[in-house]
Amino acid sequence: MKAVTYYTYGAPEVLGVEDVRSPAPGDKDVLVKIHASVVTATDAIFRAGEPYFSRMFTGPVKPKAKTLGGEFAGEIVAVGKDVTRFSVGDRVFGDTGPALGAHAEYVCVAEDGALAVMPAGLDYAEAVAVLDGVLTALPFLRDKAQLREGQEILVNGAAGSVGSAAVRLAKHFGARVTGVCSTAKLELVKALGAEEVIDYTQEDFTRPGRAYDVVFDAAGKSSFSRSRRVLKSGGVYLSTTPSPGIFLQSFWTRRFGDKRAVIAFTGLRPAADKATDLRYLTQITEAGQMKPAIDGRYPLTKAAEAHRRVDSGRKQGSVLITMDHDDN
Repeated sequence: MKAVTYYTYGAPEVLGVEDVRSPAPGDKDVLVKIHASVVTATDAIFRAGEPYFSRMFTGPVKPKAKTLGGEFAGEIVAVGKDVTRFSVGDRVFGDTGPALGAHAEYVCVAEDGALAVMPAGLDYAEAVAVLDGVLTALPFLRDKAQLREGQEILVNGAAGSVGSAAVRLAKHFGARVTGVCSTAKLELVKALGAEEVIDYTQEDFTRPGRAYDVVFDAAGKSSFSRSRRVLKSGGVYLSTTPSPGIFLQSFWTRRFGDKRAVIAFTGLRPAADKATDLRYLTQITEAGQMKPAIDGRYPLTKAAEAHRRVDSGRKQGSVLITMDHDDN
């Protein structure tokens, strides 16, 4: 099979496409023919090896995994002898977790892994795009913030993968959403469902004025110290970016004060929890409450261009890698 590979950290040019051995499913695995996968900001970070702390997960000197990619959508083409939950021909979407490997034509996933039948009515590209960012945003909003109807939430980085998922999920939960993004992305964030948008090039959202029940810093560009000024009493600041400051603030604010700082490592959640979230996503998507936003589709051979698009910071929606299987 063909896969996007890399053997050293660096710019998108370190990526190549080569023939590698196709994976074979174990007794409790399924083999998925991938039709579309996502290039995320995490993929770009892992490829570049920057910031340096990311190498704690990927390898200090050179990458441990030679193929990137977590989220995918495709068709099951083989199952292990002990598989009972899925069948050949099932159209599925999911996440490989720390194993990565989804920027390839095939991937093996445990049947009890982060895998579910994808929403009806979507093609493979739309399915993986609607998934993009959800497995991070959903546990933050539902579990950490306990976002509910009638609350007000501000999403910083509302046009990114996690931020756009957060806007759509917050609307599903019945919250009033304010999105923060650049000038070029204002219309996209409005289309996602935000009632109000703030252009961060023109206005500082942390300036006291309007107050929110939740500030979700999906971009990791602000801080609890700044954002607490616009939090209501009992409000929660959520950050996706680990730092010594947020760790200390998370510990401290659990015990003191009426405003909390929270960080979570959603990528380390058990695969069973992710699978439950995928089934939930399928339900609300089929109910018309989640819609995909696609910036562009790149064939496997153009993976470096897809990474350059993500690196540019100008993407508006998901950047996808699509597979052109010879047997299609």
